[in-house]
Amino acid sequence: MRAEAIGRWLENALLVTLFAALMLLAVTQIALRNVWSAGLPWADGLIRIGVLWIAILGAVAASRDGKHIAINLAPRLLPAHWGRRVLIVVEAFTAVVAAIMAWHAWAFVRDSRAFGDVMLGDWPAWVFQAVLPIGFGLVAYRYLLRAFGRIVGEIR
Repeated sequence: MRAEAIGRWLENALLVTLFAALMLLAVTQIALRNVWSAGLPWADGLIRIGVLWIAILGAVAASRDGKHIAINLAPRLLPAHWGRRVLIVVEAFTAVVAAIMAWHAWAFVRDSRAFGDVMLGDWPAWVFQAVLPIGFGLVAYRYLLRAFGRIVGEIR
């Protein structure tokens, strides 16, 4: 349980820090352009990368508590035992889709590395893109655990 609390704290701290840094950079860029007609040449690219990272990390954080956007009609319309079984299928399906996304994201990052893609001047692009397979993999892992937890609950 302690490792889970530390992981939750780290996820939240990373999200807050990244969001604050992204906001600071965006406001700075806007001020530089509007007041001094200048700007940081690398800022726009870094802001785009930051938005990607926040989106993926937000999805990972949402998956830890099952807070993704969902339309769960089955638990409301079906008898309780059938609604719980449908949730098992939905969570297992979510895990499979996220795992497929992680696999393809890994192939994308691998190809980007093989082709020598660069961003923000001469930084390797795969360094910034690595959040994709890691994030989707974590989402898949969490939903798989949730589905197994529900299966164990149904057996008991």
